[in-house]
Amino acid sequence: MNSVSIVMLVLAALVVFTVFKGVCIVPQGYKWIVQRLGKYEQTLEPGFSLIIPFLDKVAYKVTTKDIVLDIPSQEVITRDNVVIIANAVAYINIVRPDKAVYGIEDYEYGILNLVQTSLRSIIGEMDLDSALSSRDEIKTKLKHAISEDISDWGITLKTVEIQDINPSSTMQMAMEEQAAAERQRRATVTRADGQKQAAILEADGRLEASRRDAEAQVVLAKGSEESIRLITSAVGEEDMPIIYLLGEQYIKAIKDLAESDNSKMVVIPADILSTVKGMVGDKLKA
Repeated sequence: MNSVSIVMLVLAALVVFTVFKGVCIVPQGYKWIVQRLGKYEQTLEPGFSLIIPFLDKVAYKVTTKDIVLDIPSQEVITRDNVVIIANAVAYINIVRPDKAVYGIEDYEYGILNLVQTSLRSIIGEMDLDSALSSRDEIKTKLKHAISEDISDWGITLKTVEIQDINPSSTMQMAMEEQAAAERQRRATVTRADGQKQAAILEADGRLEASRRDAEAQVVLAKGSEESIRLITSAVGEEDMPIIYLLGEQYIKAIKDLAESDNSKMVVIPADILSTVKGMVGDKLKA
């Protein structure tokens, strides 16, 4: 092989290599930033593209897929001087790769710090109770606060979510003690209300029982009066109705005594009427 053939092979290899250097195949989901002699030249879309070999260079390969940024936990002080721990997660998308790579040194680091500072500012204007119960409000304010800033970097904030927002360990212990005290207070109030209602019902019951006992006594008195009147009209003697009624009560009392479990023996006088009459006579003489 002579020198001419060797030169031709070298030139052919150089041509192939040059063409190969000028061919760019950009995969889907990416955009490539091309610089010419150190200056931004163009952005290559996914697919087949040609660049000038040795003059143009693919400087950056930027993804166009959504990027998830985990915002680290940080201590935040609320308006009522309570320390809480908060973190978030942001979903971004790069729509202008040239601005993302030339507008800021490290866009991910910049967004992380921007979200953290905005989160501290938003929660710092809220009380503890509002901060713990207003995640949607914090999310809306946070998204509004950083969307305009990162748009200058060619980045769109798809959404930002508050992952955790909890009081510090010391504050959690204080809140647990407060909650326990509140539950104890409610239990005491409920117990006192129950005892009060029970006492009222018991007093009402005693009052109703006393009223009914009084009514029963009136009814019994009226019955006794009617009984005495009927017996007096039937017998015609002044003492006999009383003797009759007392004897009836006496027999009933002896019967109840006989039916008692503690009763062993019952003695019934042979002449009940005489006994009762004698007792009544003694009272009348007295």
